[in-house]
This record gives sequence, C-alpha cells and structure tokens, in this order.
Amino acid sequence: MITNDDMDLVFHALAHQTRRRILDLVRDHPGQGVGELAKAFDVSRIAIMNHLKVLEEAGLLISQKDGRTRRLYLNAMPIQAIHERWIDAFSEVWADRLSFIKQAAEHVAKSNTKMKDGDHD
Repeated sequence: MITNDDMDLVFHALAHQTRRRILDLVRDHPGQGVGELAKAFDVSRIAIMNHLKVLEEAGLLISQKDGRTRRLYLNAMPIQAIHERWIDAFSEVWADRLSFIKQAAEHVAKSNTKMKDGDHD
C-alpha cells in the first residue's frame, strides 16, 4: 500500500514538466541511456541527472547499469497505486453523487411533463 509520504514523492516528481517529459520519453524508448535522454533537452546533463534522481526516489524510474551506461525504465506502479488508493475512492464518491443527481433530474423532468400534460386537459 502506498503511504502519504510515497504519494507526496510521486506528486512532487510529476509536478515538473521536464520530469513528465522524461517519463514520456522513457516510456516510449525503454532502456535508453542517460546521455541519449539528455540530448532531448536544452539543459545541462547535471540538471537532467537531478530530475532523474527525483524520479527514482519517487519510484517512477528504474535505472540499470550496463557497462558505462545507465539504462532507464519506467515504473508505473506508484501511479497505479495512487490511482487505486486515491482516485478510485474519489471516483466512487462522485459516481454515487452523480447517480443521485441524475435520478433527481429525471424525477423533476417527469414531474414537469406530468404537470404540462395536466394543463392541456
């Protein structure tokens, strides 16, 4: 189960557009090296390394040493865990509320139709 501290790390990591782009690139090209990834950005390699550190600490990236190259892989499990713990729970609440609103609106519409039909008699 994902803790609040874990969720904070994931949300912090996802809050920066460069880190989201890194995740997109790694998702689309799993196993690419850090040097290859860094070429896609107009910032220093050190800046990219700092972003990678944040992503790894959040558990969103996995890196494997391959000789002198660090290969990068996306780990979507922390996002899935947040989805299961947090988003699904809120979705259930809203689904129940929306169902209630829909039923109430249908009841009002049906009542209005009956009233209009009664005015024409």
